[in-house]
Amino acid sequence: MDARDFGKVAVLFGGRSAEREVSLNSGSRVLAALQRQGVDAQAFDPATRRLDELANFDRAFIVLHGRYGEDGTIQGALELMGVPYTGSGVMASALGMDKWRTKMLWRAAGLPVPDYVLLDAATDLSRVEAQLGLPLFVKPACEGSSIGITKVKQAGELRAAHAAAARHDPLVLAEQAILGGEYTVAILGDQALPIIKIEPGNEFYDYAAKYLRDDTVYRCPCGLPERREHELRAQALAAFRILGGRGWGRVDFLMDQAGGSGRAYLLEVNTSPGMTDHSLVPMAARAAGIGYDELVLRVLALATLG
Repeated sequence: MDARDFGKVAVLFGGRSAEREVSLNSGSRVLAALQRQGVDAQAFDPATRRLDELANFDRAFIVLHGRYGEDGTIQGALELMGVPYTGSGVMASALGMDKWRTKMLWRAAGLPVPDYVLLDAATDLSRVEAQLGLPLFVKPACEGSSIGITKVKQAGELRAAHAAAARHDPLVLAEQAILGGEYTVAILGDQALPIIKIEPGNEFYDYAAKYLRDDTVYRCPCGLPERREHELRAQALAAFRILGGRGWGRVDFLMDQAGGSGRAYLLEVNTSPGMTDHSLVPMAARAAGIGYDELVLRVLALATLG
C-alpha cells in the first residue's frame, strides 16, 4: 500500500496500565517509523484524550500494553466507532491478557502448558508447594512485562509472593517452573518468524531483564535443530489461532531440557507486543529480513475490524 492509502492513523500509546512507560517507548518508535515513510500518523494517548476523538481517524495502530489497551477494552471502543485497528480483536485480546483462561483453552485443545494452581486467601500453600515443586513462579493472571512475578525458591516464601502478585490483580497463579530454556515466536500475519532464545543475566526474564539491563542475551538463530524449530513455530501459530489471534503477536514457551531435546510448554501470548530497542518482534522480523520500518507498515496494513 502507498503511505497515503492508510489515511489518518492514530498511534495509540501510553495509556493507564502499569506498562505505560514501556508503551511510551514502543509507541514513539512506531510513530517515528510511520512518519518517516510518509504516513499521516499522529500520537494518541488514551490517558489524556477523549476516546471519541478516535472517530476522526481512518486507522489505529495499537501500541498500548496491559490493561485498557491489550485486554479488549480499546478494541471494543474502536469496533463501536468503526475504526480498523491493528492486532487481535476483542475476544482474543481479552483472552490473551488473562493467563489463566489462556492456559485453560490451550490445555483443552491438547496443547502442553506448565502445571498451575489458582491462589486465594484460603489456599493451602504448603500443598501447592508439594504439588508444583520448588522452585515455582507466582504471577498476576492479568499483567504483562513480568510485573508482580516472584520466583519462589524456598518453602514458606509462597505467602509473600502471593501478596506481591495480588497487589496487581486479585487473580493469582502459582506455576510450575520449567527450566530448560525460554523461547519466543513472533507472529506476523500467517507467518511464524524465526524463534528467539532468551538468556537473562539475572534470576529470570523479569522487567529489568526485558527493558533495563544490557546483559540479557537473545539468540536468533535460537540453536534448536531446524526440524524442531519448524515444529515449534507451527505449534505457536496454532496456539495463537486457538485464541482467535490475528495480525501480529508473540507466543512464549519453555523447554524442560536444555538444547531443545525435551518437551516444549506454552507459557503465554502477547497480542500487543513491545516495539522498543529491546523488543523481540522487531528482532525476529530482522532475522527474517524485515526491517523495523517495513514491519510497522506490514502491521498497519493488517488493520481490520471484526
